[in-house]
Amino acid sequence: MGDFNLSDVNWEHHIADRSSGETRYNKDKILQGQGIDEPLSPTGFKQADAAGLFLSNVKFTHVFSSDLLRAKQTAATIIEKNKFCKGLEIKCDTRLRERKYGVAEGRPLADLKAMAKTAGEQCPTFTPSGGETLDEVRERAKDFFEFLCQLAVEVEQKDQETHGASSRSSGTCEEEPAFPWTDHCSVHELSSDNGGASKLLLDANILVVSHGAYMRNWIGYFVSDLKCTLPANLTKSQLSSVSPNTGVSHFIIKLENRSVLKPEIICVCLNQDSHLVDVGAECVAPKMF
Repeated sequence: MGDFNLSDVNWEHHIADRSSGETRYNKDKILQGQGIDEPLSPTGFKQADAAGLFLSNVKFTHVFSSDLLRAKQTAATIIEKNKFCKGLEIKCDTRLRERKYGVAEGRPLADLKAMAKTAGEQCPTFTPSGGETLDEVRERAKDFFEFLCQLAVEVEQKDQETHGASSRSSGTCEEEPAFPWTDHCSVHELSSDNGGASKLLLDANILVVSHGAYMRNWIGYFVSDLKCTLPANLTKSQLSSVSPNTGVSHFIIKLENRSVLKPEIICVCLNQDSHLVDVGAECVAPKMF
């Protein structure tokens, strides 16, 4: 069984319906989507710094980011703060872009709500002219996730060819990813095979930096299509909410016999935001719709 970790950092709140300050457009409640490529604001950089410090002890093997500037700046800031991964290549992928809002991009959120009302629909399921449907966003997320699974299989195969199967087990805790929430939920307990005594050295430990609406659709795909196991204390409201800016979600993916067809997914934490406490209350995002 091959396992890998996936940490999602949601930089941008879903069409931020609040004064969050990540970008000038967020602050003014203007839709960005894909057509508005604003840089991080000073507050946005503070959030990215906080996320970087929060994840500074995690030894990532791969980093992927949306190719939109706000996500790339967040990924670069996180890696710069990391104790093990400075200089690690950040690979940009268009499949990680925020949902496209077509004619509504660059316009106030109130305009999108008015468009939806005129059409007899509600946000966020309403799709403005030229925008992406939720199904189209989910298809992008599915395609990228399948790519990650295949990447993890290739990493494991290369590792076994280079070092042999025995290299994946170790008795030293230093080889385990030092996730900041392991005091609350042991990564080893979740990922160990049949409760074995030896600790499993994960083959791929992947950081993905994307956007709020995109990540909510991706997590929806995990839960509805792939039957992701969720934390026992997670409420339905928390599951449907958009992550706060630079909120972190952590998943462990198990690939039985290197098969990417039926991955087993365990959600360790969803939309973690404890690192934002000292950044300022305005940085923590409420639910959008």
